[in-house]
Amino acid sequence: MNNQKAYNSWAAIYDNNQNKTRDLDAVITPKVLSNYSFENVLEIGCGTGKNTLWLVKQAKEVWAMDFSKEMLAKLKSKLGNYPLNLYETDIQKPWPIPNQQVDLAITNLVLEHIQDLNFIFEEVARVLQVGGLFFVSELHPIKQYLGSKARFEEGGETQVLDCYVHHISDYLESAKLAGFECLDLQEWFDDNDKINPPRLVSFVFKLKR
Repeated sequence: MNNQKAYNSWAAIYDNNQNKTRDLDAVITPKVLSNYSFENVLEIGCGTGKNTLWLVKQAKEVWAMDFSKEMLAKLKSKLGNYPLNLYETDIQKPWPIPNQQVDLAITNLVLEHIQDLNFIFEEVARVLQVGGLFFVSELHPIKQYLGSKARFEEGGETQVLDCYVHHISDYLESAKLAGFECLDLQEWFDDNDKINPPRLVSFVFKLKR
């Protein structure tokens, strides 16, 4: 099962099944982004709207992209009267977003499925205004080294998605090549338990050029 089909299948239970990674990400995203001001936001890989529903309450306008039709359907059902520009698109191909459209781009638990980080950072640099921010929240590479991958149960079987290991240095290098500087890097632990490996890593990058 390729990742697009997997996420279409996962959509039905994604919001309700046990998922510590999803739940921790939902906590840290507003915690980090509340330290910054923004008006126009692009969410890259919005899924069922775990973070989208917070973003539409903070920003003047939000654009959101995902390649899963079923995930987007779940998001639409939650929106109510909030306006949102939705795109069903593969983020590994050129994005349907104009140049310098937004002052914040975010991606959460998506880049582990992307082999070419450079393309993502280049597209973010294109759609961001100079001085704009790029927030990234991902499964910590230490968890990847230990074998963790996105997965879910379906029909009594475990569906494991295709993932790529990205080291922290890979994110920093791709950011640098695209003209970003790193403003913030944090590691996030389950229940703040720093004896065990961190679950997530987050970055805030600023576009310099």
